[in-house]
Amino acid sequence: MGPAEHGAASEPEHGAQRRPDRAGASGRERTPEHESADDATREPEHAPGHTEEPTAGPSAARPAPPATGRAAEGACHSQGEAGRARTRDGRELYYQWLPGPAEAGAAPPTVVFEGGLAAGRSYWAGVQAALAGAAPTVVYDRSGLGRSPAAPAGASRRLAALAEDLGALLDHLDRVGPGGPYLLVGHSWGGPLVRLAAAAQPARVAGLVLVDPSDESCELLFQPSMRRVEQIGQLATVALARLGLLGRAYRSLTASLPPDAAADMRAEGFTVAMTRTRGRELEDAAGDLRALVEKPPGLAGLPVTVVSAGRVSPGMPASARERATASHAYRARQSPHGRYVVLPEADHMVLTTSPAELAEEIRRMLRPDAD
Repeated sequence: MGPAEHGAASEPEHGAQRRPDRAGASGRERTPEHESADDATREPEHAPGHTEEPTAGPSAARPAPPATGRAAEGACHSQGEAGRARTRDGRELYYQWLPGPAEAGAAPPTVVFEGGLAAGRSYWAGVQAALAGAAPTVVYDRSGLGRSPAAPAGASRRLAALAEDLGALLDHLDRVGPGGPYLLVGHSWGGPLVRLAAAAQPARVAGLVLVDPSDESCELLFQPSMRRVEQIGQLATVALARLGLLGRAYRSLTASLPPDAAADMRAEGFTVAMTRTRGRELEDAAGDLRALVEKPPGLAGLPVTVVSAGRVSPGMPASARERATASHAYRARQSPHGRYVVLPEADHMVLTTSPAELAEEIRRMLRPDAD
């Protein structure tokens, strides 16, 4: 969560299609129930909470998908086929995925996208399109966003809990496909979230791309003035959603997306229910960041690319932009394989203002030996 996410209308929103070599090309939505039914016809696999890592590494060859069914026709939705993963406490997370290269050979990592504060799958549609065919891509909705039911009252929606849910999604993808290793891409508040998820099981992670991320090294995020901005922003967001006006603030963003993803966002991204989830994710942002200072996530030398926006935007004036950018450069320096990039035409919503340029940085991470 950068300073821009504290504003009045900050990132509301929305969530893969198993690889046909593991699932077949049935075209059905992939649900936990389907997973259980299929277990009778496939070799036993690990339980959701199992910590053993997949044996297939980045260079492992995966069979090419058969040229039949939905895989041959192309996904009906621009963000791919749908599925549902189950968290350790039984909640379901809605996700969509697109396959990677059709040819046999070394398979690239699976790219999994994580949104910012109260932001779900639809924001990533343009980046997915720019990566078409380069790697499998997965987008999903956190609980209470898009098509994922809200977490029960009292269930934590703080950063560590969100990272555990991402881990549960990766567990699910390990079992049913497309499988790891994973390249985790996190925007804004999703930046520290993917760092926590990677630290939990670094052996299954190929690398991280942090997109204009919130970072605990940015002292601005700890200032009392930021808490006031959060409170005012939340009140304004709720009021606009209740009046049915919140989506108007995002018309230019929505217009940049493929039509089906834009329709999903308009239907799911600006609701009162979303604002409730937004409030829960904001419960103690400073405390979540302070926990990272006290116990930094260990990334075991994983490659990290940090991408900064080059332009100011609502909620991210020049002074905040300067401090956020400095924290991004610092974060990249903490990795022995760190890379720091500024996209000059992007504002905080990098994934919609510079999707092609961001996709190129992801491609670069997918082929580290090509440089």
